[in-house]
Amino acid sequence: MSALSDIVIIGAGQAGLQIAATLRQRGFEGAIRLLGDEKSLPYQRPPLSKAFLKGTVDEEGVLLRPAAFFETNKIDFVPETSVQTIDIAQKHVVTSSGQRIQFDKAAIATGTRCRTLNMPGVELAGVHTLRSIVDAKRLQTEIANANSIVIVGGGFIGLEVAGCAVAMGKKVTVLESAPRLMGRAIAPGTSQFFLQYHSSLGIRVVTHAQLERFVGDKQVSHIQLADGTNISCDLVLVGVGALANDEIARAAGLECSNGIAVNELCMTSSPDIVAAGDCTIHPNTYANGLFRLESVQNAIDQAKVAAGTLLGDTTAYNAVPWFWSDQADVKLQTTGLPIGANGHVVRGDMDAKKFSVFHLRDGVLIAVDSINAPAEHMTARKLVTARVTPRPESLADSGFDLKSLLAV
Repeated sequence: MSALSDIVIIGAGQAGLQIAATLRQRGFEGAIRLLGDEKSLPYQRPPLSKAFLKGTVDEEGVLLRPAAFFETNKIDFVPETSVQTIDIAQKHVVTSSGQRIQFDKAAIATGTRCRTLNMPGVELAGVHTLRSIVDAKRLQTEIANANSIVIVGGGFIGLEVAGCAVAMGKKVTVLESAPRLMGRAIAPGTSQFFLQYHSSLGIRVVTHAQLERFVGDKQVSHIQLADGTNISCDLVLVGVGALANDEIARAAGLECSNGIAVNELCMTSSPDIVAAGDCTIHPNTYANGLFRLESVQNAIDQAKVAAGTLLGDTTAYNAVPWFWSDQADVKLQTTGLPIGANGHVVRGDMDAKKFSVFHLRDGVLIAVDSINAPAEHMTARKLVTARVTPRPESLADSGFDLKSLLAV
């Protein structure tokens, strides 16, 4: 690619910035324009439901790179600019201000938006979602003034916020429609541990909860469940998942299905456009098919592959998935995808809040949940990557050296 080539990156989150940074690290000398629809410099989203909400990290502390990084690396960061259309044939994008920007190659990293609830009262004041730093600031202020908080959704974000809120002395209720907490991400035994843990903190957890409506006069005052139960509250956080921001890609004619479809090189159905991060659905060997991952790991690793593809590289994406969640004083780290697991082995002491749960599918290790066990988590990543077939009794034995499985 010549030094005169122009690359436009749509989306300035973790993936978008990583694409730009990787291009420069790999010697690309052409123009890079990074378009972000928020006012802030690119920032980390995970701390918003944890450290930022508690006030232990400020706005500057969540930035992915300081302002000087963009000047030094000649990355033209354009904030408060959303792309309305992509013209693949003419190779340009049109922004919300009507500006037309030409490109030789483009990357889409538009991320996700919060899934919303379609029910009466969702528009009431005090009903929140959490995705942006603006959301986090508003939620931070309102939690400080609230007494009784309801979290709708027992996933990572909901439970992280619940842990923060109860530590601030708030009355907290978590409503989860599924039979168990974080059901798609962790083992049944791990879910039970977190149910007991959050309950021990004073958080009321209701599973199988079916919401009927939010009730209040301008401001939410309670939630009514389908069984007639009323739960009082003066603040609600809705954390029921996310939807891929694939509308502009779809409108441009790119293949989409629950996200922007990309191949193992992060290339879309157009050879001139790559995509990376939460907005993409990609072939994932750990999922045995197409999968859309919402994680920092995926955003970074896909972005590096996407940047390489723009430069003519043919290195495929094949990174083992991993996630983490800080809930009060418990750190959950997972690796792999627990799809189709038909066996689980516990290693360590649940009562001491330091253990791992291994997910097996027909004897093959496919995923591991680690609680306050960072060293085991790092080894687990390698074990899942290697697709080892360990003996369950070895996994359960805390004295057994897990690393020895990598030598087999």
